[in-house]
Amino acid sequence: MQADNILITGGAGFIGSHCVLVLLELNYNVIVIDNCSNSFCEKSVSKPEALIRVEKLTKKTLQFFQADIQNCENLRNIFKEFKISCVIHCAAFKSVKESWDVPLSYYFNNISGSLNLLTVMNEFNIKKFIFSSSSTVYGEPQFLPITEEHPTGQNCANPYGRTKFMVEEILKDLSVSDKEWCIYSLRYFNPVGAHPSGEIGEDPVGIPNNLMPVISQVAVGKLKLLNIYGNDYDTVDGTGVRDYIHIMDLAYGHIAALVALLQENNLGVFKAYNLGTGSGTSVLQLINTFENVNNVKIPYKIVERRTGDTAASYCAVQLAKKELNWEAKYGITDMCRDAWNWQSKNPKGYQK
Repeated sequence: MQADNILITGGAGFIGSHCVLVLLELNYNVIVIDNCSNSFCEKSVSKPEALIRVEKLTKKTLQFFQADIQNCENLRNIFKEFKISCVIHCAAFKSVKESWDVPLSYYFNNISGSLNLLTVMNEFNIKKFIFSSSSTVYGEPQFLPITEEHPTGQNCANPYGRTKFMVEEILKDLSVSDKEWCIYSLRYFNPVGAHPSGEIGEDPVGIPNNLMPVISQVAVGKLKLLNIYGNDYDTVDGTGVRDYIHIMDLAYGHIAALVALLQENNLGVFKAYNLGTGSGTSVLQLINTFENVNNVKIPYKIVERRTGDTAASYCAVQLAKKELNWEAKYGITDMCRDAWNWQSKNPKGYQK
């Protein structure tokens, strides 16, 4: 039986590269599009070195195109060459902080890039689509745990989250207008960790925006100190609580969605699924676990809260378990161990 050809945009990035690895391990034919940038200011975050390591780990080969989804001709040439079964769309600018600095660039890149991709897919009658969405579409939680029925778009705290919400709205309209489209939107919570080999992981340029890579870089000596933004929230220890998910669990979540989507028989489908563990971990709990698991010390200081931060956010996971037969298997200990394994083996990330 011929394996399906799966196109993944942004496949050289943190999430994309782990998805590519699992796809290859399961014998899918993988085509990667990446322009080797996932930020307006940082032009070298997504690195093909990640894909080189993926091929070594899997002993499989993939097709890689350094191309930009803003260029429709790039996309058309790839769709002409390969008969694609499904597209997994991970390409996007992703920094919450930066989205406040250059909102127009975020709206242009994340929304118009998605429109270009969907337009070319439509031209080639390829209508199976998995969207890399985010828990940021929920904004300030109105209730916990957050289910897929939670309102979206009303309280998005930043331009990045609004771009994800707007693309979801486009996808909903598309699925209503054309009953051949089958679309799954995966709302990630907080991906962390790395492949257990330590060969691929998260490699942000400059000072990271997310907590786990900051902890890892402090542990390895790249950063001197971790700032904890507020310790007076109504949480277990006063620090912010989030739902962290191991990157490998997230990658297998994409596989579960892909298998279900390829078998989808309903008409005009748009479905959204939370991908998280269903439980929250505070900043201090994450630091303490990292220190205990890896026998390292993480110096930190308490600073003022950041505007837009919420006390707690964690998700309900029953829908993904019921409909995709997927649930997270890794715990916080695994996430901390694998994040440090990657960082300690690669103190400069993918740089030689």
